[in-house]
Amino acid sequence: MATLSEINLYPIKSCGGISLERATITRAGVMSEQIYDREWMVVDQQGMCVTQREHPRMALIKPRIRLDTLELSAPGMLRLEIPLGLPDPSEAPTLQVTLWEETFKAYDCDATTAAWFSNYLGIPCRLARFHPDVTRLASEKWTGGVQAPTLFSDGYPILVASTGSLEDLNGKLRAQGREAIPMNRFRPNIVIDGIEAFEEDYAETYRAGELLLKPVKPCPRCPMPSIDQSTGEFGPDPMDILQTYRAKAEVDGAVCFGMNSIVLEGDGVQVEVGQEMEVELAF
Repeated sequence: MATLSEINLYPIKSCGGISLERATITRAGVMSEQIYDREWMVVDQQGMCVTQREHPRMALIKPRIRLDTLELSAPGMLRLEIPLGLPDPSEAPTLQVTLWEETFKAYDCDATTAAWFSNYLGIPCRLARFHPDVTRLASEKWTGGVQAPTLFSDGYPILVASTGSLEDLNGKLRAQGREAIPMNRFRPNIVIDGIEAFEEDYAETYRAGELLLKPVKPCPRCPMPSIDQSTGEFGPDPMDILQTYRAKAEVDGAVCFGMNSIVLEGDGVQVEVGQEMEVELAF
């Protein structure tokens, strides 16, 4: 029997995640306590997205949901609290941000927050918050025409992976005398237990109660799986092993792990760890 074994929320793109026992799944992704996945994003002075790819120490910025704030901690830094309530759109400052090839409006968080991130990362930067006036959709080329909103994710609202796939990779690493790696290297939102290795690649849908998810595109991996999320440093690196058997022709030979997914049914449904999941294969 397949079960939902992990739910992960990443409030700030490329920063640490929050492991949840239960969460609300919306068309725009995982949500808990009115916080959406990738609702915030660090940007440089030109408004360009800043990620672990260039600044691996972002992994050590740890979020925690408090009553009405998102509390952030990082090595050598005082704790920072970000208000959860949305600002007044008539008064809140905005800025133009660029995420890969898209440029759009976002809320500009305050100077204190900007100074905190700038001091920690050692570069001038700011924290942006997704603006509710903006509509950002996953590529309909992959969603089959379904309009799937997302916030500051790389392109799709939900990333699904399986424990079987990680075990397969770790078996190959151990066979070479190398260290196994944890699932957090791949930063999935939903982890499924009880299916075969990479069976998620061939699923038509995943169902958890009233929630129906559809995998739409293999997730190409950048260097981030090479970053130890507990140290914020590169290594050990699994990418050379993945390259030997996880290059996918449908995404121009990119090395893939996990499936980008969208919500077909059950917008706003709550799910919890341990819940049974039905995986319908596409053949």
